[in-house]
Amino acid sequence: MTCVDVHPETTGRATFPPATPPSRERVLGELAPRLLASLKRSDQHRKALYYLRGLLEAEGRKFIRTIAARSGDHVSEQNLHHFVSSSTWDWVPMRRALAHHLTSLTHVQAWVARLLIIPKSGQHSVGVERQFFPSLGQVLNAQRAIGVWAASEDMTAPVNWRLHLTHTWLEDHRRRSQVAIPDDVGPETLTECLGAVCMETVLAWNLAPRPLVVDTGEVEVATFIQEFADPGIPLLVRADGGTSLTVTDPLLPAGEGQTMPADQIMAMARDLRRPANWTDRRPDSARHTHLAATVRVTLPAAGGSAAPCGVLTLLGVEDAVGRGRTQLWLSNMISAQPALLVRLTRLADKVDADFTDISEKVGMRDFTGRSFGGWHRHMTLASAAHAIVALSHRTPSLPSPEADGIRE
Repeated sequence: MTCVDVHPETTGRATFPPATPPSRERVLGELAPRLLASLKRSDQHRKALYYLRGLLEAEGRKFIRTIAARSGDHVSEQNLHHFVSSSTWDWVPMRRALAHHLTSLTHVQAWVARLLIIPKSGQHSVGVERQFFPSLGQVLNAQRAIGVWAASEDMTAPVNWRLHLTHTWLEDHRRRSQVAIPDDVGPETLTECLGAVCMETVLAWNLAPRPLVVDTGEVEVATFIQEFADPGIPLLVRADGGTSLTVTDPLLPAGEGQTMPADQIMAMARDLRRPANWTDRRPDSARHTHLAATVRVTLPAAGGSAAPCGVLTLLGVEDAVGRGRTQLWLSNMISAQPALLVRLTRLADKVDADFTDISEKVGMRDFTGRSFGGWHRHMTLASAAHAIVALSHRTPSLPSPEADGIRE
């Protein structure tokens, strides 16, 4: 098993004090050759390793200066800044390599798409705008991005990112030039941003076919689901209570054929709630119970006809005693058991927990540069650092036949 701990004067590679725990050292040694294979120059390879080490080991916020300080005299702050912010290396092959590495080592149960909000104090970092965030209920000066995560019950890790850029940024040629936004990047809605990063990750990268769980809260659910109707990807999308749906389920005769908000449909379906139980496939397996109800629906389309995505399942999820707010989800996996769908929704919670426990600590939101490419390169290396921590901590679970490779 290879560890990344080689002398720079003789090989051009980086040497580091043995601060990284052995488990992380082992994971880094396994990941580095695959992750950094697209970097053709040895100096880029060396700087990437220093940057990764800094994200994993530097104290406090992971700014470039703190990462460089941790590296001693081996690499300067100026060199690291250029490597991340101004270099020409492409982050996409590195992200794709990370995703394939994770699928080769772990039992990925789903791809989870998540909204990331990055508060900023200034106005010059790419994508920063003062705007209202419905999911937070407040106005912030921040960047907004969509991340796609490889997720299972024992670990999650981000593999791809797309920064949401609005007309305000992309139609201002001076600001666009200052942060080096490529010419082929055009304005898009948050829903279009979500669709693009999911399509790239799940389809273009030839990854293991798994359900796509979307928990962003600020997108047009109907638009997104219809966009994915043709690729035939198994979907589970968080829905707002105001989403209009047409009931087609004979088990809900009072509403059959009517179009109404999702929360009203689920209120009518309270008598359909049943316990949804499952047991983790980890060694310390735990029993989970929620109350769940499912109703067959369609998205209303122009002229009253069914939308092209066909029949969907509206899922309502509550805790075991039916208290608290009901979560609403839409899925095209109409034959899946409610317990499986509920289990998949819990992966979104796992992503949130891991972001707090791991991503924040490896500096996912700490990049202070301004450029488009710099943001993407930092997010790529921070995602790799997150994966290293997650892989070194995980307790491998057995494949779950209930959650493995759902097809519709």
